[in-house]
Amino acid sequence: MARIVDQLTEVRIRALDSPGLHADGRGLYLQIRSGGARSWIYRFTLRGRTRDMGLGSLAHVSLVKARLKAADARALVTQGLDPIDDADAKRAAEHAPILAASGPTFEEEAEAYMADKLKRLRSEVHQDQWRQTLRVYAYPILGALPITEVGTSHILAVLRPIWDTKCETASRLRGRIERILARATVEGRRSGANPATWRGHLQEALPKRSEVQPVVHHPAMDFADVPSFMAELLQRHEVSAAALRFSILTAARTGEVIGAGWNEINWHDRTWTVPPARAKTGREHVVPLSTGALAELRAMEAARELSCGFIFPGNTGRGLSQMTLLALLQRRMKRAFTVHGFRSAFRDWAGDEGEVPQELAEAALAHVVKDATERAYRRKTAVERRRKVMQAWCDFCNPPSRVRVVDISAARHGASSAA
Repeated sequence: MARIVDQLTEVRIRALDSPGLHADGRGLYLQIRSGGARSWIYRFTLRGRTRDMGLGSLAHVSLVKARLKAADARALVTQGLDPIDDADAKRAAEHAPILAASGPTFEEEAEAYMADKLKRLRSEVHQDQWRQTLRVYAYPILGALPITEVGTSHILAVLRPIWDTKCETASRLRGRIERILARATVEGRRSGANPATWRGHLQEALPKRSEVQPVVHHPAMDFADVPSFMAELLQRHEVSAAALRFSILTAARTGEVIGAGWNEINWHDRTWTVPPARAKTGREHVVPLSTGALAELRAMEAARELSCGFIFPGNTGRGLSQMTLLALLQRRMKRAFTVHGFRSAFRDWAGDEGEVPQELAEAALAHVVKDATERAYRRKTAVERRRKVMQAWCDFCNPPSRVRVVDISAARHGASSAA
């Protein structure tokens, strides 16, 4: 059936008054807010992500002009480019000073920093995020500046255009710029205060993240529903299913699970040690392994010689991707939750049913606290006390009647569909 386009007319637009999105076709919508404000939206999907691009208010952008703007954006999408990022980069470039660099430029300093530091990040996603944010947002303004001349006004010119709309990205970008400038100072290529510092500096010029970006909690399954979900998950033999079960039973972060290597497992002590380089906190995290978690590891040992060192191997010679577990949970198992949300389910169970002391529950989740005394207590890890907690969680998730050995002969083949 042919797609219906050009549904709106000037006459119809004047007659519309109900709040919501009114389609013109091919992703173009007239948005009417409850207060009566009218604006144009171009909705597109790129790399599995749907975004809305504002094209201006109806008062300043006519129907004809909105269609032209949407057509330009649509052309970028067909080339695999994000029109929102493209527009942001062009706006930033307008503010970029034209300078002849004397000595190292910010871009040269940033590229040298990344060449040295990013190789230590095991996550290719994080490496790509570093490069992408700097090249899209920072380089158009800072790139040609001598590293000695980067000042607060330049940092604000980078951050302000995206602080309200992309606060998470802007905040991480600020931290990356701060680290690049700090290294240049340490190595003698610039001097003075770091203009990208937040505390006592940029916080006076930019609103807090909490003021512009509401906290969004990861959708989490109710802990009471976890046993029935695990029963269903036990019927799946993909490597991704084994990784998800292990993630739930250890209450570990997704990145720590998919990057886990066999060298991190101590079979004698029945522990899994996440090294500082892979832990979100930057601190070693020792996880006592329950019988269920150990069973998942023993099942995966059948494919160990093909795993390139990873416990849960993908098809690229690396561990599974985070999207693999999310796809299993949301697409194939039809659950509207995130993998990270199972950590919340564990925390709720620990407090509501497990009667687990707060310090043990927080230690099991590898949360960092500000109190120095409590941090000192956790450094002693209380592994054996936490072992009882994790075994109780395992027994809750997997009643003994459900324990079984996974046929991992199919699991390795299942990696192709899971990765």
